[in-house]
Amino acid sequence: MANTVALKKGAPSVRDLVSAEEWQVRVDLAACYRLVAMYGWTDMIFTHLSARVPNTDHNFLINPYGMLFDEITASSLVKVDLEGRIIMESEYSINPAGFTIHSAVHAARDDAHCVMHLHTDQGVAVSAQKHGLLPLSQTAMAVIEDVAYHDFEGIALNLDERERLVNDIGTKNLMILRNHGTLTVGESVKDAFLRMFFLERACSMQIQALSAGLDNVHWATDDARETTARQGKGITAVAGLAWDGLLRKLDRMDPSFRD
Repeated sequence: MANTVALKKGAPSVRDLVSAEEWQVRVDLAACYRLVAMYGWTDMIFTHLSARVPNTDHNFLINPYGMLFDEITASSLVKVDLEGRIIMESEYSINPAGFTIHSAVHAARDDAHCVMHLHTDQGVAVSAQKHGLLPLSQTAMAVIEDVAYHDFEGIALNLDERERLVNDIGTKNLMILRNHGTLTVGESVKDAFLRMFFLERACSMQIQALSAGLDNVHWATDDARETTARQGKGITAVAGLAWDGLLRKLDRMDPSFRD
């Protein structure tokens, strides 16, 4: 069904028009969109994931504005440059707020080949809490030292915000955008996805744990927190194992993301 919708909306295969390296990134990013839909992390059409096109000057792929995440295919992704120009013919536009956020990170971080940004209920809820992400779970403790924060400035349509966003994320790989949502980066789509999986799970666990009140949660020892943070630095070493399993699951469900 997803393939049928995409083709009706004008996304014929571009596989023969791009390099093998770009096609692989397209497949991985389309898979990432489908996984976000599968996990229930979507905000209809209003969030965005991007991936850099290999062997280009920071050109990147992003979702066609108006397509649902479970409709997106490798061919329907829109290729843009850092000025927001669409550089491969497409009948779609892109989300202006998505461009602001993603162009900022791609321009500033050579290691950020993939950028994910979500507005989940749990992620936004934690972003609205004064204390931000707390070390309440193993999942949170594994990533918490790699989390940055960016204050809310309104819907991200002001290009001037890019400098402040980049300054706030620095060299970290996860970010909580206050009153807004979550963001992760990675050297590959699978790395960014695994970081987002941990961040979103940590946020969900926190919201559930705090239902008992902050005074009733159990805190791990400082030594345990430090050990878990150190262990968490190698989290992306297993990203490939998880990613391969997720692709097998998608292929069983609906392989049309590969089109």
